[in-house]
Amino acid sequence: MRNQPYVCGLDAAVDVIDGKWKVLIIWALNHQRCRFGELRRLVPGVTEKVLTQQLRELEADGIVHREIYDVVPPKVEYSLTGLGDELNTALGPLGAWGKRRMAVLAEETGQD
Repeated sequence: MRNQPYVCGLDAAVDVIDGKWKVLIIWALNHQRCRFGELRRLVPGVTEKVLTQQLRELEADGIVHREIYDVVPPKVEYSLTGLGDELNTALGPLGAWGKRRMAVLAEETGQD
């Protein structure tokens, strides 16, 4: 979380999802709990170090919940909080726009 005041609501939202991986992590956690390894497979290309860092930031922002189970071997699951669900819903139209953009780009380059 940053210390200076936000200019508008969009500024506050972008501060939470800033970075290459956070939106993909939120998408991967849509309506399902995941263990760390599952998340790593659902977000191809992310390193273990970066995934850990991004999950910690999303947890600090109240978007992701980390559940630790008292079992052997240790079990940790990640899920979206209510605020995270709201954010995921808000990102839906942006994802739809992105799909349309991908189609336009594919059409322009002659790809299917």
